[in-house]
Amino acid sequence: MIDRAELEPIVRAALAEDIASGDITTQATVPEGARARARITQKQPGVLFGLDAAELAFKLLDPDARTARLADEGIWRGGGPVLDVEGSAAALLSAERTALNLLQRLSGVATLTALYVEAVRGTRARVLDTRKTTPGLRALEKAAVVAGGGTNHRAGLYDAILIKENHAAMAGGVGEAVRKARAAAPDVPLEVECHTAEEVDEALAAGAKRLLLDNMTPDELRAIVERVGDRAELEASGGIDLQTIRDVAGTGVHLISVGALTHSAPSLDLSLLLEPLP
Repeated sequence: MIDRAELEPIVRAALAEDIASGDITTQATVPEGARARARITQKQPGVLFGLDAAELAFKLLDPDARTARLADEGIWRGGGPVLDVEGSAAALLSAERTALNLLQRLSGVATLTALYVEAVRGTRARVLDTRKTTPGLRALEKAAVVAGGGTNHRAGLYDAILIKENHAAMAGGVGEAVRKARAAAPDVPLEVECHTAEEVDEALAAGAKRLLLDNMTPDELRAIVERVGDRAELEASGGIDLQTIRDVAGTGVHLISVGALTHSAPSLDLSLLLEPLP
């Protein structure tokens, strides 16, 4: 979950982007003081997430708006009613697209994550997200991954060390990069990217306890799993999709990171219909 203090600036910015100087269509067509009830409906199977954001979009424009949740987040459902909102008709109309955009986007991330998690069920592999998120929406999208059953990787550049090939090249190799990082930040979680068995050996010799195995075939991964044993946690990454993830999970790796969870998730189909109130 994401708390109100972090959520509100995101929703306010989204509303401001859409409304700017005013919703001229609503101002021209909706009688002053008119009230209405809106219902959001899920139109395809999937996992809902983002109701806090959707509700807040309406309440920022009408603090007296009343909401009623008709579905739970974080579970797979076939569709149906999601949320009822009652309040100022003008506020409901002006907030409609922002609320739906956030809810559809986040539900799409949760839904795609759930599909990946289901694909590895029965293996020891956990599905991780990446930093390939929509700018400004990372906290929300990572919360959506968790709602879909996935696991968050590092939140950003500040909370964990991930030595990639470019870092290693600048440091003088994988082993040297690990030693330098360990000396500079001994208490920070560390992971290092490896492309070959030789780099795996270098990383282990330098004390790395988590290795990112990038763009390896299932046979290559299986060989590294056997080579490493219980000396380090192993993460597979690179070009993994719903058709290939089961084979990757079957190699025995502990973790599989999938950028598509956030950079390629299709929005879940939701709609909103408005009913005037007396």
